[in-house]
Amino acid sequence: MTSRELILGRLRAALGASPTTPGEVTRDYRPAGGAVDLDVLVHRLTDYRATVHRCADGEVAQVVDAILGGRRVVVPPGLPRRWLPDTVEVLTDDELPTDQVDAADGVVTAAAVAVAETGTVILDAGPAQGRRVISLLPDVHVCVLRTDQVVAGVPDALARLGPDRPLTWISGPSATSDIELNRVEGVHGPRNLHVVIVPA
Repeated sequence: MTSRELILGRLRAALGASPTTPGEVTRDYRPAGGAVDLDVLVHRLTDYRATVHRCADGEVAQVVDAILGGRRVVVPPGLPRRWLPDTVEVLTDDELPTDQVDAADGVVTAAAVAVAETGTVILDAGPAQGRRVISLLPDVHVCVLRTDQVVAGVPDALARLGPDRPLTWISGPSATSDIELNRVEGVHGPRNLHVVIVPA
């Protein structure tokens, strides 16, 4: 008797004469449609060490100036220019080489949706969000989020997102822990995340 035959024989003996029918899997997941609490999102983002700014749409450029004024900033091609102050040097990402993106001081993007319950901002590579690399390499990420893009939970977010889009889920600045459980920031993305929340 070969080893293969021995193992298969033991499996057959363990299963018995007739294989059992799998039990019914419960599919009563929490549905979408929960109430949105913007304060929960702000609390979660702050807890994850992101900086949250709340302002009018017309004040976004002032917030960006306070964070990145006088520095070089990468932006996706579809980002509204009214969000950028004259004090930043703008590099529009028309397939910029990686070294130029890496040399930039920061990036300004929009968002697709944010989940209040988890404190997660989601990008789907839309025209105002750009390629993943531009939100990965610069040290500072300023993400502008409209209040109508905030949803209660993950099911609500998934209902708004296309399954064919590349998704980036961001819950605070990039962070990891070393073997001694010391927090290390900036290893897998920007060390500084600023979320600018504007009214819809």
